[in-house]
Amino acid sequence: MLFRIEFFPAEELPEQWEAFRLDEENLDWEDTERTYVQDKYEAILAKQSELDELIDKNTEGWDIGRIGKVELAVLRLAAYELKYDDDIPDGVAIDEAVELAKRYGRENSGSFVNAILSKIQKA
Repeated sequence: MLFRIEFFPAEELPEQWEAFRLDEENLDWEDTERTYVQDKYEAILAKQSELDELIDKNTEGWDIGRIGKVELAVLRLAAYELKYDDDIPDGVAIDEAVELAKRYGRENSGSFVNAILSKIQKA
């Protein structure tokens, strides 16, 4: 869902959430997992401009508009976890983000995401 934010205007995001829910019904998720995903998505969406500013401030020579869409979705998730989610240790948030970036992003995405998140963590 965080990836979809980049492709749809804000007014279409509720419709996209419903499409996601229909897609994810094929997954073997518990109700608590569905609730967790929805709550996290909504929390990140509510803080998107603040998270984007935080990411932008910690990227030297990069405008947030130049960051790949996969990397940006991963950075938003991890930046939220670093700043607002006390249940997730910083190291875990960064490690998981790096793995997501490696798996779904470009060739050097893992190191790019790691560098930015390390700066955010130290700030």
